[in-house]
Amino acid sequence: MSAHCQLTGAVPGFGKRISHSHRRTSRRFDPNIQRKRYWLAGEGRYVRLTLSARAIKTVDVIGVEAAVARIRARGGKV
Repeated sequence: MSAHCQLTGAVPGFGKRISHSHRRTSRRFDPNIQRKRYWLAGEGRYVRLTLSARAIKTVDVIGVEAAVARIRARGGKV
């Protein structure tokens, strides 16, 4: 599963891990990605979305129909 949110577009960030001796090595900051299944009443079917934790809260506020409309507007496949 790729660390990419369908709704917000959150992707991994990159940076450096710094040790006690101040030696720097590369690291990756992954978003908190979850797979969640929602009932899409307008189409009479379930959709499985790959969302970040923040996007799940957004879906709770705006509703799944509006969230799917935003994903499709971004060019995503649902």
